[in-house]
Amino acid sequence: MRATISNCSNNYGPYQHVEKFIPRQITNLIDGVRPKLYGDGLNVRDWIHTEDHSSAVWAVLTRGRIGETYLIGADGEKNNITVLREILKAFGRDEDDFDWVRDRPGHDRRYAIDSTKLRRELGWEPAHTDFAEGLAETIRWYRENEAWWRPAKAATEAKYAAQGQ
Repeated sequence: MRATISNCSNNYGPYQHVEKFIPRQITNLIDGVRPKLYGDGLNVRDWIHTEDHSSAVWAVLTRGRIGETYLIGADGEKNNITVLREILKAFGRDEDDFDWVRDRPGHDRRYAIDSTKLRRELGWEPAHTDFAEGLAETIRWYRENEAWWRPAKAATEAKYAAQGQ
């Protein structure tokens, strides 16, 4: 079987399910609910815009070498508390206007991606390199597309509430 493999860092952007960290914070704020932060908030993720992830997958599919694995990342490492504070700032809220909740079991401290191979071999580069700008665009999208995410919100929050989160 002819195949390539890709592994990606954490995505943010339009069309993400409301259970994911950034969409959950945004939709909670839209609903007037204080965001929640797991543990100490120091878990680090390499954030990549969904459009950059898609363009990288396309590069792997169309130019990648069969049998190879490509790591997809955008050099966007930030810890969760920094991301949440950027979201709060974008909403004009105080940076400490959130609730702490117990950490998720098995929550990894850091996800790191080295996308050197993808960039060197396939010439791919992320287009969304300004996180604050990408975040503002993402917030705009969730504000303008409630009909898309609203049906899943109640069930998602009920699941988290049952877990104490």
